[in-house]
Amino acid sequence: MTVRDGPPRLSLAYVLASVVTLVLTVVATAVGLFVPGLYRDAEVLLPQLYGQDLLTLSVAVPALGASLYYAARGSLRGYVVWLGVTGYLLYTYASYAFLTAFNELYLVYVALFALTLFTLVGAVARFDAARLERAIGDHPVRSYVLFQTLVAVLLAFMWLSEVGPAVLAGTRPPSIAETTLPVPVIQSLDLGVVVPAFALSAYFLWSRRPWGYVFTGVLLVKGTTLGLAVLAMIVFMLRGGQSVPLPQIAVFAGFSLAGLALMTRFVLAIRAGSRVSTDPAPAEKQTE
Repeated sequence: MTVRDGPPRLSLAYVLASVVTLVLTVVATAVGLFVPGLYRDAEVLLPQLYGQDLLTLSVAVPALGASLYYAARGSLRGYVVWLGVTGYLLYTYASYAFLTAFNELYLVYVALFALTLFTLVGAVARFDAARLERAIGDHPVRSYVLFQTLVAVLLAFMWLSEVGPAVLAGTRPPSIAETTLPVPVIQSLDLGVVVPAFALSAYFLWSRRPWGYVFTGVLLVKGTTLGLAVLAMIVFMLRGGQSVPLPQIAVFAGFSLAGLALMTRFVLAIRAGSRVSTDPAPAEKQTE
């Protein structure tokens, strides 16, 4: 017979951090979208900022609020989605803190960067990864491994094909040639963090390690949300008269839709009613 503990309470510190994150994100995106002249960046970057603000306000904010509610009630599905959306916001406001020209919201970006970093690292470190593995059971993992591997390879190839020749020639990469940015910030984040994260997650999941399930869930949510943000950026870029190659649009759209489908499949694969455990000891005990 399986004896289940009652749903553990999500740490109050993480709940409060996420609530403050919600409030500050609404402020940052609303001001960015509706206050003219806030962004003092190069014209080529403005459509990307507006597109990301719109996606963050319309999708990420509601997703964070709903997933936080369910995670606080002990839902394992809610906890995984909550971590993934927090990861998306961490990536977003790390890029805003380091990439955007200094403006009146600089301290808000830094606060969001700090809050989401604190929440993601702390909540993942306290997570019982083996419980998620048990809740998914023998669900097939090949498609998730393949998707994450393809994302890692595609990102690495895309950015290295841009920055590699610039490094060899001693010139500026094309993506920042028309800006005052000293370095390509997004490429730095992707090559230094995102590519290794997807590659390691794919390897851990293929090896059926418990943390492979956790990283896969978080990265699927984070990656899908970011992919949708990129599509929103492309829409704003096209509206602003910038050219975006059709193959590039097709690739981002394809990966975003595939990520959305796999994310949904992964979350639904978590056994309904599974409760999250943030205790180091197993939350289920087997008795005869």
